[in-house]
Amino acid sequence: MTDAEYDVVVLGAGPAGENAAAYAIAGSDRTAALVERELYGGECSYWACIPSKALLRSGAVLGLSRAMPGVTASGPQVADVLARRDAFTHDRDDSSQVDWAKSARIDPVRGSGRLLGERLVEVATDDGVRVLRARHAVVLATGTTATIPRIPGVAEALPWISRDVTNLTVVPRRVAIIGGGVVACEAATWLAELGAEEVTLLVRGDRLLPRAEPFASELVLRGLRDTGVVTVRLHTEPSLISRRDPADTGVGRIHGGPVTLVLDDGELEVDELVVATGRTPATDGLGLDAVGLPAGYVEVDDQLTVRGVPGDWLYAVGDVNHRAALTHMGKYQARVCGDVIAARAEGRPLDRPRFTASADHQQVPQVVYTAPELASVGITEHEARTAGHAVGTVEIDIAVAGSSLSRDDFRGRAKLVVDTASDRLLGATFVGPDMGEQLHAATIAVVGRVPLETLWHAVPSFPAVSEFWLRLLEAWRDR
Repeated sequence: MTDAEYDVVVLGAGPAGENAAAYAIAGSDRTAALVERELYGGECSYWACIPSKALLRSGAVLGLSRAMPGVTASGPQVADVLARRDAFTHDRDDSSQVDWAKSARIDPVRGSGRLLGERLVEVATDDGVRVLRARHAVVLATGTTATIPRIPGVAEALPWISRDVTNLTVVPRRVAIIGGGVVACEAATWLAELGAEEVTLLVRGDRLLPRAEPFASELVLRGLRDTGVVTVRLHTEPSLISRRDPADTGVGRIHGGPVTLVLDDGELEVDELVVATGRTPATDGLGLDAVGLPAGYVEVDDQLTVRGVPGDWLYAVGDVNHRAALTHMGKYQARVCGDVIAARAEGRPLDRPRFTASADHQQVPQVVYTAPELASVGITEHEARTAGHAVGTVEIDIAVAGSSLSRDDFRGRAKLVVDTASDRLLGATFVGPDMGEQLHAATIAVVGRVPLETLWHAVPSFPAVSEFWLRLLEAWRDR
């Protein structure tokens, strides 16, 4: 027996879940429920993208001001930076997100949802248990949680995870960060900018950001070390961690006394420890076994339909499907998923490109907001060669009138990876100030399979930084 029936039931109210629900019922009289156990708006809005970029932007503006003659700027006012961040996260008040759902004709259901069987969802709420039936689709959009590494003593030390470091209330004087990926590099950047005196990155591998082009990893490493605050130790992993008087003092607060990390060459003592060692699918208790699925990430096809579940009624979008763990890609998947649900509900064919999540395959854009920024799309040279493409590359320093005018200390580098058989762009990597704003042109070229011969006629404006595209094409011509 069910308590309510909807056309679509979505578990997880982050950006991916919100978009899936909205697109599935858009322009129709279909109904949708959006189930969320924490905050409507999800990880991105309160714990990840939004607060982290709010913290990082202040440092970027300060860096620009210091690079411009005649402009004076003191260091960041930490209280003001944190207040601006809190304004963007609404002090973790999700009432506006709930109001948005209602305005979009989506019913918010607060509680923990799990699958009971085909098109059935049980939700444990503060008032009891509700069972929801979906006429057409159930969408899983539950995301991921921070992974705690298997290092003796780390769990007992109550380290900060990504949620703590983005929602810090005080800047620790000495910080150790375990990890060398995006979260670790961005957190090291804003901690240094906000006044931490010693930030130590402990990286198990041989370089930062191992999925990036090697030159990009090196430039980010150089930028961190140039702060004079950040120490990066490669090939390093603690063997033991302990903490004096650990205490659960709340998100973003110092969790007790000093932390001691045992390393190969001695001990390191810090005031706070951040673990940034990956993500774990948030599927525990989701009831995957009720529909015959194993625990862990949920595998989907290009319509975002879950593999191994007959009937085309179960979908998964965002980080939980392990295709591309980025907010913008989760939202992209959700738009495709919602359109697919709507088409199937109306008996329309799925023969148009908009019904296939093709961008997940070697066309993913990403920006790492370090100083300098790292912006990339598509695949790297190594990935292209591994895939068997006929590969050509071109790599230049970004040095045009626009970059010189933008700031006196502009340093940047760009690389294109080209399939020489088809003369089309496979990937692009740009490193430098505000390179995220330069990325979309490359994304369009990669997704649109634009030949490099055609790009000669995409004329960059003068004197914009984007003129480096012309220098890239000239270097490709003259190679």
